[in-house]
Amino acid sequence: MKVVILAGGFGTRISEESHLKPKPMIEIGGKPILWHIMKEYSYYGFNDFIICCGYKQHVIKEWFADYYLYNSDVTFDFCNNNEMTVHNNVAEPWKVTLVDTGLNTMTGGRIKRVRRYIGNETFMLTYGDGVSDVNIQELVKFHKSHGRIATMTAVNVGQQFGILEIKDNGVISRFREKNNTDGGVINAGYMVLNPEIFDYLEDDSTVFEKKPIEAVAAAGELMAYRHTGFWKCMDTQRDRKQLEEMIASGQAPWMVWQ
Repeated sequence: MKVVILAGGFGTRISEESHLKPKPMIEIGGKPILWHIMKEYSYYGFNDFIICCGYKQHVIKEWFADYYLYNSDVTFDFCNNNEMTVHNNVAEPWKVTLVDTGLNTMTGGRIKRVRRYIGNETFMLTYGDGVSDVNIQELVKFHKSHGRIATMTAVNVGQQFGILEIKDNGVISRFREKNNTDGGVINAGYMVLNPEIFDYLEDDSTVFEKKPIEAVAAAGELMAYRHTGFWKCMDTQRDRKQLEEMIASGQAPWMVWQ
């Protein structure tokens, strides 16, 4: 099953660094947060990634192009035809497709643009700025069990994100933007989607979290996978600092591969 990661936004709320690189390439623990997200999926056996690039996409492409050099010992022999020898090459078991989905394309438009790489099959979707210890194998198992179009991981946090209204049987009856009276259960990403989701995507201006998800929810085709463990979005420098501190203390719950 392929994993689609949205990595094309501007990251304006962490502009101290995002003016130099896309937010998914901002480092925690010496590695881009995008790498951390991919390591978690890989831990559960999902290694085929499609990265939706946009803003400063060259940074992401160059990082992956040189990834094996970053993780290996290298000898440059300038005396012998400028030869380069890579020692102890450590490669991830990943297939990574980096797609230019446009500079100003909205989230739904980015997903629509990578359809040709997904094919007519169920796929996973997440954002390039959030880490979690969600059990992805259990998430996929849950999605297959209910037969609906979409599964969205739901977590309990503050009031910063879109709100999910969930029935007792787990069906998400409504998805809407938060307001000042809201609390609680939000979309944490880590979604599983059947190919029927493309019927709800129109063009580059489509915001996935608005009309498409609202329509899927209204049709009773959106299910909540409730996650009670760790989840955090790196939205600001304060968030980044907190994640760095967790890694430094050896208490980074999302790093399940260690």
